[in-house]
Amino acid sequence: MSAKKRPKYLDLVHIKLPVPGVVSILHRISGAFLFLLIPAFLFALQTSLASAEGFGAIKRAMGLWPVKLIAIGVLWAFLHHFFAGIRYLAIDLHYGVDLAAARASARVVLAASLALTLILGVALW
Repeated sequence: MSAKKRPKYLDLVHIKLPVPGVVSILHRISGAFLFLLIPAFLFALQTSLASAEGFGAIKRAMGLWPVKLIAIGVLWAFLHHFFAGIRYLAIDLHYGVDLAAARASARVVLAASLALTLILGVALW
């Protein structure tokens, strides 16, 4: 009987996470990213609603390619967080709890968020 060698410390660079683990970490990162961007979104909304000049300034800023890249990143964060949240709600309701279903749903979350980001990113550009 041979014992499995387990790491003595959690070195995340060397530990290979399964797909559901990656989705879980990305869900937390995307949620924190979206939360931290709330002041920027509120500032842009306030500026665009204050006057026609403010709206024009935000519109011009959204036309710049670095801002478009950031917007595509925010779009991915929103879509990933949304689809992963639906996945976690299903798991809380005891749907897709077994290993095969959990791995499949994690792959669907990654594929759906990336595909929709690509489609909407092309429309945004």
